[in-house]
Amino acid sequence: VSGGEDEIQQLQKALLDYLDENTETDASLVFSRKFYIAQWFRDTTMETEKAIKSQKDEDSSEGTHHAKDVEITGQIMHRAESRKTFLRSIIKTAPSQFSTLKLNSDTVDYEDACLIVRYLASMRPFAQSFDIYLTQ
Repeated sequence: VSGGEDEIQQLQKALLDYLDENTETDASLVFSRKFYIAQWFRDTTMETEKAIKSQKDEDSSEGTHHAKDVEITGQIMHRAESRKTFLRSIIKTAPSQFSTLKLNSDTVDYEDACLIVRYLASMRPFAQSFDIYLTQ
């Protein structure tokens, strides 16, 4: 995985597929699935707000070109909207229909699901700044 948006969305979808397939054996996976969707939606909103705020802070301190700033803000908003659209499509899909929308024909087993969770967790801000917290 190269870490691009498409790859992350594919991993998120694979993890949600796994959770959906195993809800019959463990009812808590229904909650886990809803939690992940809500958390990813919240993360998208927070990342967008932080990016726009930092860009406004840079604008006020440096006085850069306005057209370039508008273009960057547009790109940030476009990425955020595409993520939110993806998550909304998953929310609107009934769990029984969700498994029929798989991107890959391969199914994800428990070990793969654990690996996906670890990778997606490593992308979160706390995991990326853990060394700083540990040093302090």
